[in-house]
Amino acid sequence: MAEWRKRRGVAAAELARTAGVSRQTIYAMEAGDYIPNTVVALQLARILECTVEELFQLESPEAQAPPVVHAEIVGGGDSFAGAPLELCRVGEKLVAVPSLPVPWHLAPADGLLADPVRSRVQLLSGEMSNRLLIAGCDPATSVLSRHLQRAQIGLVAAPVNSSAALELLHRGLVHVAGTHLEGGSGDATAAKAGEGNAVFAFAVWEQGLVVGRGNPKRLRAVEHLARRGVRLANREKGSGSRQLLDSRLKAVGVSGKSIAGYSDLPAAGHLAAAWRVYAGLADCCVATASAARAFGLDFIALTRERYDLVVPRRHLEFAPVQRLLETLSQAALRRELETLCGYDTRETGQQVA
Repeated sequence: MAEWRKRRGVAAAELARTAGVSRQTIYAMEAGDYIPNTVVALQLARILECTVEELFQLESPEAQAPPVVHAEIVGGGDSFAGAPLELCRVGEKLVAVPSLPVPWHLAPADGLLADPVRSRVQLLSGEMSNRLLIAGCDPATSVLSRHLQRAQIGLVAAPVNSSAALELLHRGLVHVAGTHLEGGSGDATAAKAGEGNAVFAFAVWEQGLVVGRGNPKRLRAVEHLARRGVRLANREKGSGSRQLLDSRLKAVGVSGKSIAGYSDLPAAGHLAAAWRVYAGLADCCVATASAARAFGLDFIALTRERYDLVVPRRHLEFAPVQRLLETLSQAALRRELETLCGYDTRETGQQVA
């Protein structure tokens, strides 16, 4: 208040007389030791030609530090203090997925990793309702996410391979696991997933060799990966792509040791592997046709396979899971999967086990 009084050139004694209070009261108000009643506050604002809000402001309460809680950390990414995380509740468990940035923008985050050793997470947001946690490696998860947003469902994706996705499902850390392991018919997927799970078809895709534009190394089959001057961007053990590659190499009698890059640090995902080819760090990888299409790379098909979604039956009544199953049946989603990713969606949404 003293600032406004001096700005108007009004002495404390004059202001006190005009407002009908003592000079000591004016000084007490300016020091913050006295809060006037409504009538006095309005009189002072009228005299100094300002608003009551400009004269008197409540002190902001001290900002409380965001709470730090325990969470299960799943998915890839570095576990460093301060790493951004997306959060989702799966049953009674709080699950955190590293929110990986891309070169042109920061990814959304609900919390920060406070203590990597003890899995302690600093919460930035407490809003986790209507969220669904899916683990898997399908590049089209972002397409599914956009369509679920229209149903007011937030999708948190843990980018892991098929084997890791099923393991997270068994541990009760995800609502849905995506898988395309070898021999992935509905019954075979259900057998791998175990009892108590339902299996729904997502889409049929092609998987094969992703090579540079124009296929400069003239690669046509897996045995060509052993040629001199060819480097592979391999996938991690447990991934469907690695299983496909290893089975094809075994069939033609080629050892992985004879392939440059086979034992290098693996790429975590179809898009990550295809990016290495796009960036010139490798000449070939095994991934989906959609990953090749995303970077404008050439593709040599090796197999067609179905990507399935495994859902514990106890989650089938969970509202976000019901919205997911409804979304799978929508023509708009299928059309985008077909045109953008090249998927066959004739079975999409069907319960296959």
